[in-house]
Amino acid sequence: MTAQTGLSGAPVLIARGLRKSYGSHHVLAGIDMTVDRGEIFALLGPNGAGKTTTVNILTTLIRPDAGSARIAGVDLIANPRRAREVISLTGQYASVDDFQTGEENLRMMAKLAHLDRADAKRRIAELIERFDLVDAAGRRAGTYSGGMRRRLDLAISLLAEPPVVFLDEPTTGLDPRSRADMWAVVRDLATTGTTIILTTQYLEEADQLADRVAVLDDGRIIAEGTPEQLKQRVSGEHIRLTLENAGQFQLARRADFGHGAVFDVDELSVLVPADDNVQTMRELLATTARHELAVSAIEIVKPSLDDVFLALTGQPTAGGGASAPGAPRENEEVAA
Repeated sequence: MTAQTGLSGAPVLIARGLRKSYGSHHVLAGIDMTVDRGEIFALLGPNGAGKTTTVNILTTLIRPDAGSARIAGVDLIANPRRAREVISLTGQYASVDDFQTGEENLRMMAKLAHLDRADAKRRIAELIERFDLVDAAGRRAGTYSGGMRRRLDLAISLLAEPPVVFLDEPTTGLDPRSRADMWAVVRDLATTGTTIILTTQYLEEADQLADRVAVLDDGRIIAEGTPEQLKQRVSGEHIRLTLENAGQFQLARRADFGHGAVFDVDELSVLVPADDNVQTMRELLATTARHELAVSAIEIVKPSLDDVFLALTGQPTAGGGASAPGAPRENEEVAA
């Protein structure tokens, strides 16, 4: 997350009452958004909630049926051409020319952005360095890994130094290391004052990156706040005990940890509902002492954004499904 939120005065994006329908199908039913300069703002929601339509309106790709929106002081509905000069959009699929080198891609897009030669040369050198593409700049983009292609795509989006960047599922399809690298790039970008509006199917990504999160469902924003504020809306803390070895885990399975305890054979752990953390902790410690269990770790497990999403929308996430902290996976058993 960034330290920029709220420090810049006037918001950089204000949207009020955005509506969009296709025939009798109402996609957006009145979206209100305010985003500050340098803020990372995440849009979450199940498929069909209206995320893509919201982004398409805010990037001038489609017009709303009703409502208003201003970005960096520009009325994007009345003056979409001017609005496009202050935003950039990076989709989930890198839109680069595979037959050109990374540097050639940047030079081509600099010309399309009408940068003069000196500014283009300066910006291209800065972006190649910033996005760790120095060694790859002279190679064809078709030889790049998925993470490198995504970094090049984002670098192209930043050539004209737009104050607002839309990232539509920027890490979809990336391996964990490339995803972590992209997270670092996004955080760094926000510290420069760039406003980032992010859609993602990975709730961990929103949790890691976003200053604020808006949850959409059925064309409406049904919840908004910081990740911590949203988590506070969901009850259900748990306490996890991790046993020292497989033998201790088998002993723990025969102990009485109460109704709802979840045993995870892969993690060698037991997860216990904790409505009253202090009392539950006392009972767990008494149980472990009574059965002489060797415990390597004890931790309190708080609700995640996955839990918030499931509680608010009643649907699992698009990125693999959300589960409550105590919900069993295939490798878990629930105590009766």
